[in-house]
Amino acid sequence: METTINLDILAFGAHPDDVELSASGTLLRQKSLGNSIGIVDLTAGELGTRGTAETRAAEAAAASAILGLSARENLGFADGFFANDKEHQLAIVKIIRKYRPRVVLANAISDRHPDHGRAAELVARACFLAGLRRIETWMKDQVQEAWRPEQVFHYIQDRHAKPDFIVDITPFWEGKMKAIRAFATQFHNPDAGEPETPISGKDFIHFLEARAREMGRISGVEFAEGFHAQRSLMVHDLSQLR
Repeated sequence: METTINLDILAFGAHPDDVELSASGTLLRQKSLGNSIGIVDLTAGELGTRGTAETRAAEAAAASAILGLSARENLGFADGFFANDKEHQLAIVKIIRKYRPRVVLANAISDRHPDHGRAAELVARACFLAGLRRIETWMKDQVQEAWRPEQVFHYIQDRHAKPDFIVDITPFWEGKMKAIRAFATQFHNPDAGEPETPISGKDFIHFLEARAREMGRISGVEFAEGFHAQRSLMVHDLSQLR
């Protein structure tokens, strides 16, 4: 029987590897602080030019071990065709109520891949709906309790965007890169014999490093990841801002 799990941070990605590419350094940092972390992939990435749904699943499992996740699920939505509608919203509501995260990370609000922006809106909407007690969802034979995350943050992906805040991932850069490289079918491999994609070129890893260095330069660190906030953030001590 499924049980409710209290996670500190639950990251959603439209495709396996979305979270690893854009937010895995932050997950590793938060895990080092004692937080429990998990990932939910909305699709299996079955429309991807390289690899298959099966290889992507195996790669996601390998990346999960590297990141030390407490949980990872794939919702099996149709790659390229999922919608921000009641059916998909309720599926995510059930997941949010199952894992009861304090913080949710989601795809970029606007990005090169249309699935990313659609996933961002879908997850944000579901996070609100999950807190409405009159929306009834079930886990096995039990009604789930309403739960709304404290914050929803959107990680920055392919398109450049000014972040609302950044996270220093310098000590976790190598761990992030190991998690990314777990998705071997998706990135540069001269012996793969598969068509090239926007992320399979030799220069893509250099782009990732340049983006992380750019984000880090804002606050004088080596590597960082940037995020957008759904609403204004509150601090209790101005001296803690950097």
